[in-house]
This record gives sequence, C-alpha cells and structure tokens, in this order.
Amino acid sequence: MAKLTFTKETYLQWFESMMLMRRFEEKSAQLYGQQKIKGFCHLYIGQEAVVAGTMSALQKDDRLITAYRDHAHALACGISARAVMAELYGKATGCSKGKGGSMHMFSKEHNFFGGHGIVGGQIPLGAGIAFADQYRGGKQVTVCYFGDGAMRQGALHETFNMAMLWKLPVIFVIENNGYAMGTSVERTSNVGELYKAGLAFDMPSFSVDGMKAESVHEAVAKAAERGRNGDGPTLLEIRTYRYRGHSMSDPAKYRTKEEVEAYKLQDPLEQVRTSILNKKWASAEDLDKIEENINNIVQDAVDFSENSPFPDESELFTDVYAEPNYPFIIE
Repeated sequence: MAKLTFTKETYLQWFESMMLMRRFEEKSAQLYGQQKIKGFCHLYIGQEAVVAGTMSALQKDDRLITAYRDHAHALACGISARAVMAELYGKATGCSKGKGGSMHMFSKEHNFFGGHGIVGGQIPLGAGIAFADQYRGGKQVTVCYFGDGAMRQGALHETFNMAMLWKLPVIFVIENNGYAMGTSVERTSNVGELYKAGLAFDMPSFSVDGMKAESVHEAVAKAAERGRNGDGPTLLEIRTYRYRGHSMSDPAKYRTKEEVEAYKLQDPLEQVRTSILNKKWASAEDLDKIEENINNIVQDAVDFSENSPFPDESELFTDVYAEPNYPFIIE
C-alpha cells in the first residue's frame, strides 16, 4: 500500500469527531461529580486519536468491540450523543436501554458490540465476530480493542492462536496508555514492547504512535486490507495516554504532574487543529464554530437525558437471555 495522503475532509472529520469525544467526556466528568452519573465511569480524554484514526480507515459495515472505556468508541461508530449520554444516566432512551451504563454501550445498528466490563473478556468475542463474518463469506473486518492490562489474560493467547490458524479478519488493538489501573507496564511486563506478543504466533505486529491520527489511520488501513484479502489478523500496539485517572474514583497519584503535562504537549486534538490551520483548510473562527456546535450537541444530550424516563420494572428480565433458533444447520 502506497503512503496515504490525507485530505481536508479527513482532517476536518478528525477534528469534529475528536472534539465531540473530548467535550462529551469533560461533561461526563462534571455530571459524575454532580452525581447525575453513577457507578463506574472511565474517561477517554487524551486517547481520541486512536478511535478517530481507526474509523477513518474502516468501511461502514466493519465491526468494533472494546472494553469498558467505551464512550468515545460508541460516539465514533455513529451512536448519537443523546443515546450515549442517556445510557450514562441509566435512562430507557440509552443505547442499551439504560441497563448497561458507562461500561456496556451497545448498538447492533451501528456494528458496535460493546463495551465489556470483564478485563479481556472482549478479546475472544472479537475473534468470534470475525469468524462469523468469515463463515458467511463477508468482507467485514472486526477491530478488537483492549488495554495493556488485558494483555495478561490467558484468553488472549488462545485467541491469537485460533485467529492465526483460521486467518480471521480481525485487528487486535492494544490501547497502551501506560497503566493498567494504577500499575505501569514496566511493573507488569518483562517486555515493554507489547506488540511482540503477536510474534510468537507469526502474527504481523506493529507499534503505532497513538497521539497522531495519521499514524493510526495508516496502520489500521493496512491491517484492514490484510483482513479483507484473507491474510488474517494483525496486532497493533497503539501507544497513547489518558490524562485522567483510570476511572472517576482514581486520583492518579501513581504518576507525576510533569509526566502528564509532557504528554499534553502532544495532545492529539491540538495536533489536528494545528495541521488544519497550517494548511489553511479552515480558519480559527471556523474551528471555533465547530467547537460551539459540538458544545450544543453535548448540552442537548444532557437535556435529553435529564428529561428521559428510567426503564420500567417490566424491563428487568428482558434482554438477558435469548432462546437459540433451533435447529442449527451446518453445511
């Protein structure tokens, strides 16, 4: 694949998408402090280029699955800010009918399969989704995100083995933000370059700069091409950074202010903004208007959620178990 050249439209798409993620998460933090949002809440601030760069490299019917830091992924897949915010509020109008909350976003319509609260639980599921598409003869690829902490789960190795054996169209993405909750990668792994885990299975494996949407897009585009061509999975270790704690209850005392500020100098949103201005593809005023519109969308989502009903008691046992459609027919 030749080196990609990114257009004005792509940069503006990245800016708008990443700005929505950033402002949505900032508002979520504020609402959590006001106890409007309860339970667990894991913010994505600082990591926006990972999802933005992924989505611009995929096709509309490709699939995504991730862990519990999932608000930005849901928004990027096209789930409305209203539906994501209402889910955080536990309202019936949420994308999971108010039953999943922060950690369990879902939308079949938008090919977004979670939002999973069990560490590493989505890794074999991601391979399973890719297997289903392959079995049906489709050309979709599945992007399966997980964190550096989930690398320690035994299911990862079993999944990698099967994915390579069956040449599944799946892209495994390690969102390496440096910390598994409060434990640094250096304290949990003898090998700091996590992408090397794929080499044991002869899986094409690469390290990617996750603070640059361009780098993410290029890596995902190449991996998606491999998957669609029947050449199997790819492992991408996308090195990124979260500005906030692991969750809203985490004061993040395990790292220095200097470390956080150093990463903020590479802020992915500001890098995109600077590129747009330097290329004269939009003025500062134009970008301010986009930001103002995003702020209105986020506030509208809050207003919508405030005025939405909680799920009815009759919904308590629905969407929990699905009867299988017998008989299964295997050709």
